[in-house]
Amino acid sequence: MKRSTTTIRLAAVAAASALVLAACGGGSDSDGGSDDSSAAAPAAKGDGTLTIGSLLPQTGSLAFLGPPEFAGVDLAINDINAAGGVLGKDVVGVKADSGDTDSGIAPAETDKLLKAKSDVIVGAASSGVSLTVIDKIMSAGVIEYSPANTSTSFDEGDYSKPDLYFRTAPSDILQGAVLANLLIEDGRQNVAILARQDAYGETLAKEISKNLEAAGSTVAANVLYSEKTGPGDSQITEIADAKADAVVLVAFEETTTIIPKLIQAGAGPQDVPTYFVDGNTANYGEGDAASLPDGTLEGTKGTIPGAEATSDFKDRLATVNPDLKDYSYSAESYDAVITSALAAIVADSDSGEAIAKELPGVTEGGEKCTTFEECAALLKDDPKTDIDYDGVSGPIELGETGSPTAASIGIYEYDAKNKISPVKYIAGNI
Repeated sequence: MKRSTTTIRLAAVAAASALVLAACGGGSDSDGGSDDSSAAAPAAKGDGTLTIGSLLPQTGSLAFLGPPEFAGVDLAINDINAAGGVLGKDVVGVKADSGDTDSGIAPAETDKLLKAKSDVIVGAASSGVSLTVIDKIMSAGVIEYSPANTSTSFDEGDYSKPDLYFRTAPSDILQGAVLANLLIEDGRQNVAILARQDAYGETLAKEISKNLEAAGSTVAANVLYSEKTGPGDSQITEIADAKADAVVLVAFEETTTIIPKLIQAGAGPQDVPTYFVDGNTANYGEGDAASLPDGTLEGTKGTIPGAEATSDFKDRLATVNPDLKDYSYSAESYDAVITSALAAIVADSDSGEAIAKELPGVTEGGEKCTTFEECAALLKDDPKTDIDYDGVSGPIELGETGSPTAASIGIYEYDAKNKISPVKYIAGNI
């Protein structure tokens, strides 16, 4: 398929109609409640060894994202240590399973990472899971650095000020705008949305709806379903009865149970053009963790935040996981570790609080460098050098709230074997 990159700009609050003209082309309950069981944890102090904890999905509804994310972290640690490490010592990695909000294991797994003296915890993948541990992590003086959180909750309310939370994935302001623009480009004027009722699903459904309506399209139905039980028969019927010219499914692994229900109701991908988002744009072919009959998803499109994984990066990921088949958020995980290491060098400390102060600065406004080795060499020559790391996931450019202000979204399409391939990439500023 043709691959291209298009650049768009959008205002943080909306201006969706302007976006449409300019483009050339993971969760908990929506209240965002956080776990506060260890709010009094003492702030961690640097001990001279940068320790990276990985709180990523080995089990649960986003387990398909775990292998590429863990691989990205592991490769980054290997690259850093091969180039001399940080503060004269090798970086240490420790792993934990974030699970999902149903399993509820993230707080206990976080305790393991904190006990292991993690300075930075990469994860979680799910926005909802992150909201259950963010206060626990930050109150311990440790950075939470997600490669895949996209909920706008992390740029709002208590989390809108500079703190210890960062992410390399763009918020759903960008993904919602890109997907809405894709729908409009494809001529969809009457769209039905079926979404998980959690921090992730509600936010993304809202952003897609807002941008569609601003561009003059109609949202025929906007149906939220329980993340625990999935959509009921009446909700599937509501989508089918909307007689939409497109269906957007904002889901996780429950996609494999929802699609057959939509097919039975006459609203499946071969009946109505269907669109996925990053939570469910995975491979569903024979041999994959979850599968659907051949041809089920042919022509279905989906969006995943992140730049294209180059062949060189894929080859290097294979050195840490030769069985890797999916690369979603591998680059974002890699860059979370690299930027943390560079910030530790600038801060001359491995403490989370010291690293957090320097993280935005190493990602924007200085001398460009694209590898840890290159950036670290600049800092060794002159510790006062202002570096600007552009990574394998894109320009990054972290803003005041810890979220990237520039990022890419990939648009993918399914073939007859239910496998995804990229069609093009959209670069945007938020």
